Amino acid sequence: CEDCGKSLIGECKLHGPLIRAKDRVIPSRARLTLPHYLTLRVLELRAGNQQILGVFAKKVIQKRTQFGPYVGQLSTKLTCYDESRLVLQVLKDGGKYFLDTPNEDCGNWMMFVRLARNQEEQTLVAYQHCGEVYFTTVKPIEPHTELKVWYAADYAKFMEASAVFIKEESDVSPLPSVAKELVDSWICSSCGSTFATFALLESHQCIHKDRV
Repeated sequence: CEDCGKSLIGECKLHGPLIRAKDRVIPSRARLTLPHYLTLRVLELRAGNQQILGVFAKKVIQKRTQFGPYVGQLSTKLTCYDESRLVLQVLKDGGKYFLDTPNEDCGNWMMFVRLARNQEEQTLVAYQHCGEVYFTTVKPIEPHTELKVWYAADYAKFMEASAVFIKEESDVSPLPSVAKELVDSWICSSCGSTFATFALLESHQCIHKDRV
């Protein structure tokens, strides 16, 4: 204690505890790379304070605006799967690798962009160029609009995914075959459509009930 000149174990009983100053919290690498005209919004808060985030425009973004490249760890096996994000792979040195982002410190802001469920809400297209993945706007994006992405036609073939969206009534985008192997399939008993999660199946069945 500098006031009484004693070396103590713990706080000084005469002068009390020290005033503790905490370090400033530093945003993750992914959040720091976010362009100034984009913002992250919390769309949902799940168990364990897990935040479901979306990327939104703060100003008008012109058509044919290119973002990237996507930053992730090259991996032969996908370790981090999120049904709301695109599964991405690249061809490098003759091998096919996943762009894996197990945490925010090994990726950039593009890891937060959610997949488009239909053509109307798609604002970005994902494609591979020179061993990297880029996102490019397919239409002008208005302020407060969420950026959502789907595969370009050639990249969809590379990913073994559909270049078009599934039936309108299901409002679900088809996953690449590599992703389908990682999740359980839920089948609608009314029409036989397959869904990646039980929540999507429930939403689809509600549409059947409304039509009845």
